[in-house]
Amino acid sequence: YQGHQYTWIGWDELPIWKSLYAYFKLKACLRYAAADVPTKRIRSAGNPGGPGHQAVKAYFIDHAVMGYEPRKDGNTGHRVMFIPSRVQDNQILLRNDPGYIGRLKGVGSPELVRAWLEGDWSVVTGAYFPEFGLRHIVQPIALPGAWLRFRSIDWGSAKPFSVGWWAVSDGTLPQFPAGALIRYREWYGSSEPNVGLKMTAKEVALGIRAREIEGVAYSVADGSMFDEDGGPSLAEEFGKQGVHLQKADKARIAGWNELRARLKGVEDKPLIYVFSTCRDTIRTLPAIQHDDKRPEDVDSDGEDHAPDEIRYACMSRPYFRKQEAKKKERQGLTLNQLWADHQRSLDY
Repeated sequence: YQGHQYTWIGWDELPIWKSLYAYFKLKACLRYAAADVPTKRIRSAGNPGGPGHQAVKAYFIDHAVMGYEPRKDGNTGHRVMFIPSRVQDNQILLRNDPGYIGRLKGVGSPELVRAWLEGDWSVVTGAYFPEFGLRHIVQPIALPGAWLRFRSIDWGSAKPFSVGWWAVSDGTLPQFPAGALIRYREWYGSSEPNVGLKMTAKEVALGIRAREIEGVAYSVADGSMFDEDGGPSLAEEFGKQGVHLQKADKARIAGWNELRARLKGVEDKPLIYVFSTCRDTIRTLPAIQHDDKRPEDVDSDGEDHAPDEIRYACMSRPYFRKQEAKKKERQGLTLNQLWADHQRSLDY
């Protein structure tokens, strides 16, 4: 529909890639010379999934996955904004067709159905972590200063590097269970997807110092940063700038399992959260795929730098392994011993 003030594209009427093409073409044609129109705009709508999913997500959504944050298109200067929507927002549909949601649950993969029902563009069919979704993404808030803070680092030069800052919940904020990890800041060194900035170790270390206004208790880093090859290691170069590192536990399968367990959480409450400002985590974590030759591992040819760094963070706070060890310790205890154990502080 072309009116005096806007052009509407119904993405449900066309394959998404064709609608995206139509969107860009119509941007050049959106004009109305016969009258003074104060606001010219294009409104478009569509569902997650399909061959154009990633292209639409990259252009409209990755900037602000929670929506309602206008940005300027770097090429044209036009404003672009994502407005999220769920099926529950369409009250007319649900009133006239109360069985719609039930029928929708019976078609497509569970991931795709979740994407349609929740309007969740982070869902990727066949992803290694289908558990990741909107419930793990939170708006930034001030976190208690007493919470333990730490950072994790995955090195890259030709490929991106990834630095994450974490807080460990002590349970004083009800939305974050005790022991949950909150990723409240990140620095992802890329010029475009999966292309690094080719910064030196000194430059990255100084960049970390410049971004870090609070102290951290420790920092875990990619083990390759400690390798010496005829000169000081990257870890030594970082240390000279006041960024002291310790080797991360790089166990891959155990690490991915630890991350998956945190994503699932306990009693439907996740034990890992990401601020909505951590856009490269939100972009890359749900997109990583299984390794064809080793399905229990991640395909390392993908853009896995932030996920690797998150794995290091999880392995430095092995919540679920500690919980399993605690259960074994409790086996055979008397009631008095169990009560005394309950009175003592938990793992976190």
